[in-house]
Amino acid sequence: MRVLTRTINGHPVNPIGLGCMSLSWAYGIPPLPEDGAKLLHRALDLGYNHLDTARIYGEGKNEALIGETLKGRRNEFFLASKTGIIVEGKDRRIDCKPATIRSALEESLRLLQTDHIDLYYLHRRDFDTPIEDSVGELARAVESGKIGSIGLSEMSAETLRKAHAVHPIAAMQTEYSPQTRNPEIAVLDACKELGTTFVAFSPVGRGSLPGTLRDPAALPEGDLRRHWPRFKGENWTNNLAQIDAFGAVATGVGVTPAQLALGWVLAKGDHIVAIPGTANIAHLEENIARGDWRPDAATITRIDALINQTTVAGPRYPAAAQAAIDTEEFA
Repeated sequence: MRVLTRTINGHPVNPIGLGCMSLSWAYGIPPLPEDGAKLLHRALDLGYNHLDTARIYGEGKNEALIGETLKGRRNEFFLASKTGIIVEGKDRRIDCKPATIRSALEESLRLLQTDHIDLYYLHRRDFDTPIEDSVGELARAVESGKIGSIGLSEMSAETLRKAHAVHPIAAMQTEYSPQTRNPEIAVLDACKELGTTFVAFSPVGRGSLPGTLRDPAALPEGDLRRHWPRFKGENWTNNLAQIDAFGAVATGVGVTPAQLALGWVLAKGDHIVAIPGTANIAHLEENIARGDWRPDAATITRIDALINQTTVAGPRYPAAAQAAIDTEEFA
């Protein structure tokens, strides 16, 4: 496989990175730590060199897993983590005050067993703290050498521009797949204009586009998708029909649905990288196996007509979670 590298803050990375969340939280039952460690080592061996985590993933367990597992291979990958969603017992809040960022960064460095995080994101917009203040604190962390660059997650083009005026923003991370087109409103263009890499999370539709998920109600109780609108009732019935049609397109062009979704995302711009997540080594291998493949223009047009913001049923988040999102929304 010929890998065409892209860059984040000047660092070459494989266009397909690894979202590590499901190794500790959110989807299904997390694997045992020893199995998560096997997957992380396999990822590096396969050529994944951009690993993405966050403090909220397992309330520190994900950072700790990466730190303990890969401390001897730290020079082999570009490391990203996030702060801003604070969990203390049953209390959960968005907090990007400078003092909170300073404390969170120190804890992330400790858990990750490193003195340097290559890319450190604000995980969500703190509407009670000016974005300029939050980015100013991160700029000081860049100056001190504790982080290499600054990222934003699930924020708007307007917020990106405000932040970038304080310090260059290396990456904007937002959900992007054939099912979720919000970045196409403004953020993708703003990133290209400013030299900010766009990092697409959930590029395979939160595990739905491969077509193997048939009944979300049968997912384990702790799986967040059981409670998300697109995976429930009539919304799911509508979306599953599109997913099956998407699978037929993939078969027609000789790739798996997951590979088609990743190729579609990466074909949307040279400034885009994708970070599919998985806790399954077979899926890990599948995702990167055709990392150099892109769909042709006719296939992209076909997908765009099949699945888009007007054909997908249901918002991507429940109302409470959506209230914390700064990304532009379609009318």
